[in-house]
Amino acid sequence: MEPLTAHETSDGGVQFRKVSVPPHRYSHLKKSWMDIYTPIYEQMKIDICMDLKARKVELKTRQDTPDISNLQKCADFVHAFMLGFDVIDAIALLRLDELYVESFEIKDVKTLRREHLSRAIDRFSGKGGKTMFAFENATKTRIVIADQKIHILGSFANMKVARDSLCNLIRV
Repeated sequence: MEPLTAHETSDGGVQFRKVSVPPHRYSHLKKSWMDIYTPIYEQMKIDICMDLKARKVELKTRQDTPDISNLQKCADFVHAFMLGFDVIDAIALLRLDELYVESFEIKDVKTLRREHLSRAIDRFSGKGGKTMFAFENATKTRIVIADQKIHILGSFANMKVARDSLCNLIRV
């Protein structure tokens, strides 16, 4: 017997995913659209389109989609881009199975206000981003600081190391 295709496993139905586009990422999405579109459409065999009115990226399976999990991988890839990761970093989610994105807020670690909050963010980012770059290289992760949220892209073990060290820096 031949293995079932993705189209056959879903009883011939088309599956959808929608990813919201925040207002501050809309122009970045326009600039990087072809970099996002190409691997999703050509390699993962998933249809992708942008709903301009709803400001959502829509993904759906095709007849020739080789694996049903490709749809969720593509949704994770687009979501990672919307969080602020570079296309080059986020594309690793399509190619590797053991990569995840984790997000947490600084206030989840410790309640900080005004200057204390900005000092904690400055402690982590460092002068010219040197500290954050050192964190990323040491933990083999990618980190994005977006206002009071921190997003980490990496394997589970590496994300735990990065999260623990970031939390220790925030608590200081």
